[in-house]
Amino acid sequence: MTKGVLVFAFNNEQIDYIKQAKDLAARVEKYLGLPTSIVTDAEIESRLFDKIIKFDGSTYLSQKTYHNGRHSVKLSFKNCARILAYDLTPYDETIVLDTDFIICNDIFSQCFDQPEELLMYHRSIDVTGTRPESNEFKWISDTGPKFYWATCVFFRKGKFSKMFFDLLAHIYENYSYYRILYQLKTRVYRNDFAFSIAAHILNNFMDSNIIQEMPGTKYYITDRDELIDIDQDNLLFLSEKSTAIKTKNQNVHCMNKFSLENTL
Repeated sequence: MTKGVLVFAFNNEQIDYIKQAKDLAARVEKYLGLPTSIVTDAEIESRLFDKIIKFDGSTYLSQKTYHNGRHSVKLSFKNCARILAYDLTPYDETIVLDTDFIICNDIFSQCFDQPEELLMYHRSIDVTGTRPESNEFKWISDTGPKFYWATCVFFRKGKFSKMFFDLLAHIYENYSYYRILYQLKTRVYRNDFAFSIAAHILNNFMDSNIIQEMPGTKYYITDRDELIDIDQDNLLFLSEKSTAIKTKNQNVHCMNKFSLENTL
């Protein structure tokens, strides 16, 4: 069976997602020994990518407020094509990753050695440890259901994963209804919310574990924190509380895309 990573990269007015994707592809090759294919609307040529899949990102255009520490700016946001990952991937077994996910170990290789068709993270840990524990990444709203990250997703082509992605397309097309039904606080479409809703429906509207966790631990920093330096698998962060944090051999989701670009 073919194996690989799929990444979606659509640049906006200030953020170079393709630059991030190139760094991610290099890290995927180094730590996982896997090819990476990119879905983009840009004209690019790079030996870092196994396949370049052209897609019109403007079809899924919205607006989002991006934070860079204490500063913020509203920019265009083309992040809805992920619901088509099942149809777009050139691989039988695929790991879908955000461009702002920094690979520093080979833990995701374990995805291919287990029987589940679909894996996602529910549990996650704030790298900084400087904030009170929040429900923001535990539940999608005050009334639930539990939050699943669309940042890292493994799927193997089969009946269950196909049903999941078909359900995602339905949720996207009827997002206004599901936003009200699940009492979401934002009108902006979020893949995390759509993936969480799909998981809840497939769980027979209960918080059971029909979808298992990705291997390892999902670490993150928010866009209020900053990435200061990347040295191979050593990462240095500065929290919004001005606390320095170092990680080694740990994969980390860096939500502050501005500070990520500054280090690449």
